Amino acid sequence: MTLFRGSLLAAALLLTGPAMSEEPAVPAPATSAPRPLEPFIAQYQVFKDGRVLGDATMQVVKNDARRWRVDLNIHGTEGLVGLAGIKAQQSTVFDVSGGFYRPLAQSTLRKTIFTGKQTVGVYDWRTHQGRWTGDVKESRRAPVTLLDGDQSGLLINLAVVRDAQPGKSMQYRFVDEGRARDHRYAVSSQLDDVKVGELSYSAMRVSRAQSGNEETVIWVVDGVPTPVRMLQRENGEDTYDLRLVEYKGAQ
Repeated sequence: MTLFRGSLLAAALLLTGPAMSEEPAVPAPATSAPRPLEPFIAQYQVFKDGRVLGDATMQVVKNDARRWRVDLNIHGTEGLVGLAGIKAQQSTVFDVSGGFYRPLAQSTLRKTIFTGKQTVGVYDWRTHQGRWTGDVKESRRAPVTLLDGDQSGLLINLAVVRDAQPGKSMQYRFVDEGRARDHRYAVSSQLDDVKVGELSYSAMRVSRAQSGNEETVIWVVDGVPTPVRMLQRENGEDTYDLRLVEYKGAQ
């Protein structure tokens, strides 16, 4: 998750990860009947060290008969030591192809009190190339070769919710903001008790060990279309923690 550094924004949530392998495997679609993709809107609170730093909204909307869009918006509400003045917005337009959520276009906007950065990406599946423009590092301006099954960070969040089953291992190829990396997840065989507001859920714990000292954990509840909690750790300590407050279906 990185607005926190690239993947909360880009994965939702999450995510700088291990370097791409030389021969990245294409993930297989879920074998059991997955929950149908439906529009929703979800509200989160952003925590650090037990303190609320801001709010976040994640939503999926249907643009037309073929295209969908997933958005993540984060807004800081605390003092300068928190996320004050920070706004982060990311959107991915996508369709569903071969059982995968296939990205078509992406935009990211990050604002702080003093700076603002924006990037736009296009996934061209006719040429199998993705390209990003705007405030992108020079090393990430070159086209990225697309493989079937590639997804943006936000789409990986949706795929994890769709695919998670106790004891299952999952792999996705993250292609976002001029980068391509393999993301590997492991689902715990035991359910965790997760408190969301005044309610408690039995949730699947989905973990992804990242390169270096970072780790991402996502909790998924059967029947809920969005993660109920998303946590990033560095050096074994919690850094940012998104906790679901409310969600509802949208038209």
